[in-house]
Parts: sequence; C-alpha cells; structure tokens
Amino acid sequence: MTATKNLLKAERVEYILNTLQNLYPEPPIPLDHKDTYTLLVAVLLSAQCTDERVNQITPKLWALADNPFDMARQSVEEIKAIIRPCGLSPQKSKAIKILSEMLVEKYDGEVPADMAKLEELPGVGHKTASVVMSQAFGVPAFAVDTHIHRLAQRWGLTNGKNVVKTEKDLMRLFPKETWNDLHLQIIYYGREYCSARGCDGTVCEICSTCYPARKHPKKVHKP
Repeated sequence: MTATKNLLKAERVEYILNTLQNLYPEPPIPLDHKDTYTLLVAVLLSAQCTDERVNQITPKLWALADNPFDMARQSVEEIKAIIRPCGLSPQKSKAIKILSEMLVEKYDGEVPADMAKLEELPGVGHKTASVVMSQAFGVPAFAVDTHIHRLAQRWGLTNGKNVVKTEKDLMRLFPKETWNDLHLQIIYYGREYCSARGCDGTVCEICSTCYPARKHPKKVHKP
C-alpha cells in the first residue's frame, strides 16, 4: 500500500483558504471597540495580553475617555491604574497618553489611514498598524502575530524565523483580497483547533490533511 503523500504547497494554500472560509465566513474582530480610535488603543493593549483580558479592561478605560481629546487630558497614572491587568502598563499607559496628544495636535483627533503615520505613533508597531489599516480602513494588510507565525510554519507556508519574513511569505502566497479576513480566520482557527498545546503539527484537521505523512511534531522557530 502506497503511503499517503503530503500536499504540495499550492494544494495546501487552496485547502487552507477553503477550510477557513467554510469555518469562519465572516470573522468578527475579536477586540471590542467603538470606532477607529478605540480599536487602535485596544490593539495596542493586546500586545503580550489576551484579547479576552483586553475586552474586560476597555469598558473601564472608555468610561474614563473614549476619544483622543479626552484621553489626552488624563494623567498617565490614571490610565495605568485601569490597564494594569493587561501587563506592560507603564509603557502602554504612556503610549496611549502621548499618541492621543499626537492625534489631537497633528490629525485633529482623527486616526490617520496611513501605515507610515500610524507607525510613527508611540506603542504602535507594524502589526498594530496593519490591524488598524485592514480592519478599520479596509486596506489589504496581513498582520502577523506569534500565533499566525507558528501556524504558518506548521502548515509549511514559511520557513521564516521571524514575523517579518512570515508576513512576506503569506502575502506572496494568498490573494490580496483574502488578507484581511484570513488574518482573523487563522487566529480563530488557531485558538479553536491548532493551539500551542492542542496541536503539534500532526493533530488538527489542517495539519493532518496537509501533512498526512508527517510522523513527528513540527518544530517551529519562535520570533
């Protein structure tokens, strides 16, 4: 009997796209927010913190201030007291205060729909800017976090040792019009089926279908 062969890369890409689209046809943004500004702040808070915890904290933060004009008037200490459970509160509170001041002074309180301008804001890295551009403004972007980086390696879509290389590989493999949903679809799939503890590259449907001949856990490069 002939051993089952692993799928070719083009076959994996097609299978992954179809599977994720069937599972999550309209993936919601996991961070609760009211508008572009509150999305920006929520994504900033999610660094090294779960979305669930951010969603527990942000109602208290929005009660204090839910727009850059009001947030700029708050003290760093007031902001830090609320967001402390999210971790990195000294850095994050200072970043939220200063970016709010910058939005008021430079952009009349509006979040700019420009990747470079977003990345100039304190606490806003490339991943955060990509999420805002894609989810708030509908501009194709592929925000890659550590979880997406891990899954992309398990699925043989990248051999990148960092999220920058993984982002480039995913953008090359998948059609641009799929990027914004795909970013969220991979996150949801990872949480439900292919978590760090739930799958080692051989267990979940996508891993086992793409690599039926894989005999050992897939070792991944941490970013």
